[in-house]
Amino acid sequence: MTSEKSIDTTSNPLATEFCGMNFQTPIVLLSGCVGFGEEYTRVSGFSNRDVGAVCLKGTTGTQRLGNQPHRIYETPGGMLNAIGLQNPGVDQVVSSILPELDFSETRFIANVSGSTIEEYIDVTRKFDDSDIDAIEINISCPNVKEGGVAFGNDPEMSARVVEACRAVTNKPLITKLSPNQTDIQHNARLCIEAGSDAFAVINTLMGMAIDIESRSPIIGNNQGGLSGPAIKPVALLKTHQVYQVCRDHGIPIIGQGGINSAEDAIEFLIAGASAVGVGTALFYDPLICPKINDGIKAYLDRHELTSVAELTGTLSLNQPPAQHNKCNC
Repeated sequence: MTSEKSIDTTSNPLATEFCGMNFQTPIVLLSGCVGFGEEYTRVSGFSNRDVGAVCLKGTTGTQRLGNQPHRIYETPGGMLNAIGLQNPGVDQVVSSILPELDFSETRFIANVSGSTIEEYIDVTRKFDDSDIDAIEINISCPNVKEGGVAFGNDPEMSARVVEACRAVTNKPLITKLSPNQTDIQHNARLCIEAGSDAFAVINTLMGMAIDIESRSPIIGNNQGGLSGPAIKPVALLKTHQVYQVCRDHGIPIIGQGGINSAEDAIEFLIAGASAVGVGTALFYDPLICPKINDGIKAYLDRHELTSVAELTGTLSLNQPPAQHNKCNC
């Protein structure tokens, strides 16, 4: 599936092919961290040309005001957030926001969210009839028809959402997998069968913070998604696990979760990612992307590699002893 749009990646060792799209670097700015693609362009020195793609804020069928405060709380090594998908609704995004984006700078990916399969279908169909480059499916949303169980925590339900979205778009479909499930590999297999073109691995882990004086949760929603360096070891493992399912199908992965340096990004590439997502790090260093790009470039030079693709999936696992203790005790 190839996009008609062209971004110059000539003689660029960071250039990455992802679902038929040319990324000028392997970095993808993650949904919810950069608004609708224009917020960080107000920061002096920031440029969307430093990244391969920008994933827009989660978008639903109609306007949502989001959760009550507090919505964000800093934790040691990370951040809790429970924004509640505040957004103006898909019609406003397509008619007023997308026309203001400069598609010559980078790729733009829509993030589709919903509380019912019908809502996913409606939002996906409207993005399909737009200039957006690709569509990411946020399956971590609660299914209101099933008592609030998140779509992404049930492999069968995840596949139903992917299949429904696949039926109404020809754009690349990226499924954002939740770490809050029993078997992420099984989920990935079913989503591939349902028509997913790629995966984003992982979404946030669920967590809580408590105010000991009031003895109540600090986050207004009681719990929130944990992101940042604290989740990186989990994200790396999940990325490699999903890669083991994807490699024989040619399905690329955006590896994400706690990346705040070139070394972090390189680890995800080695684990099996074709691109890497940066999100929470932007909150304390809006100009981190050029630093990550420079670090990846230096690594490629040092190891005499000509492209990022030569790194993907090159992890060499240690061989366990004959009497391997599977519980890692």
